[in-house]
Amino acid sequence: MKTSITEGIIWKAILSFFFPILFGTFFQQLYNTVDAVVVGRVVGKEALAAVGGGVAVYVNLLVGFFVGLSSGATVIVSQFFGAKREKDTQNAVHTSFMLSLIGGFIIMLLGFSTTRLALILMNTPEEIMSFSEEYLRIYFAGMIPLFVYNMGSGILRAVGDSKTPLYILIASCFVNIALDLLFVVAFRLGIAGAAWATVISETFSMIVVCAHLARSEEWYRLRFKELSLTPHILKKMLALGFPRGLQSSMYTISNIIIQTSINSFGTTSIAAWAAYGKLDVFFWMIVSAFGISVTTFAGQNFGAGKMDRVKKSMKITMLMAMTTTIALTVFFCAFCRPLYTIFTTDDDVIREGVAMLRFLAPTYITFVSIEILSGVIEGCGVTFVPMLISIFGICVLRVLWIVIAVPIKREFVTVELSYPITWSVTSLLYWLYYLSGKWERNPQSKLTAQKS
Repeated sequence: MKTSITEGIIWKAILSFFFPILFGTFFQQLYNTVDAVVVGRVVGKEALAAVGGGVAVYVNLLVGFFVGLSSGATVIVSQFFGAKREKDTQNAVHTSFMLSLIGGFIIMLLGFSTTRLALILMNTPEEIMSFSEEYLRIYFAGMIPLFVYNMGSGILRAVGDSKTPLYILIASCFVNIALDLLFVVAFRLGIAGAAWATVISETFSMIVVCAHLARSEEWYRLRFKELSLTPHILKKMLALGFPRGLQSSMYTISNIIIQTSINSFGTTSIAAWAAYGKLDVFFWMIVSAFGISVTTFAGQNFGAGKMDRVKKSMKITMLMAMTTTIALTVFFCAFCRPLYTIFTTDDDVIREGVAMLRFLAPTYITFVSIEILSGVIEGCGVTFVPMLISIFGICVLRVLWIVIAVPIKREFVTVELSYPITWSVTSLLYWLYYLSGKWERNPQSKLTAQKS
């Protein structure tokens, strides 16, 4: 059995999760980043705009909902595991995998059937429409492998194993890089080659994580013949995960509205924003790694009834996340131009992109509290109120800003301002809720403590 994190030094336990998750997220993000680098430099700025921009936002809309939904599954597994409920842990694992298979199939069909309509609604320029549509249709073919891998790695982290998902991702990332070079550079398959490289790499990840879980002798062993949906556990997973999935979708809908506004500034701005997104993701993977770490830590310790460790973990993780964010901001501002040349040689794209990065990177600090506080609260089984806070603070306010402020002063910086303004408001709301202590007394937080 994996070592429990309900005892010992808190900061060491958090970091024992953080670094494998960080490196794992890095290699996971490297999939799309390598696609962007290869197609941007080999195929051109139109292809770069296609694999980023609206394509990335639309993928996040569909995939993000399931990833949010599946977060309920990993919280349930971590709480059952922390409470040492062996049978419930086994049932939760098999229900989780069945959910990922069903979810992957549904999102694949949705992706195939709505791709062109979504691109049209986002005002995708005609010169990148064919690139975007081709990339998306191939990418959605890999939804089942993507979902199954993410669920498997989430389960491993929930029980205290954050290293195995990292090793699998490193291996699959090298597979992706090799296939990108083979398909795009050698075979000249263009953007389709980059998409197929990603799908094949994700399939590799799925096979390896399933094989690892199937060979395990622990409670969470995967037995394919036992794949099924245990109704009362599925209900708990959906109760926790649906608000997070809805929250993710609302985030993305607001980003789609922003992307639609950005598309009106032309291909150069779209390409600059797409490259910015590939750099920006390094901040997100760091703060997300802290968020996932503290969620897992809070889940296990809540399951063990150790609320004092839950609260201490918030303070420690917040300090580490803030410090890291400041360091990354300084790095981005100092090296923004050389970083942009990784993706493109177009001077106009580089100039616009540098301005974007220098404006937005110093505002990252306003987001950190959202990730850490929501991670602690959701790890204890409370997801509805965080959903409401995030939907109002980020989604609703962001859409209002784009609809009202951008037409008044139609400049790119007006669009960018929507991020720090909404992050700041949402952080304040999270602090008010956390300090109120209501999340500790919320009936949802007792969900897995009840006998099944």
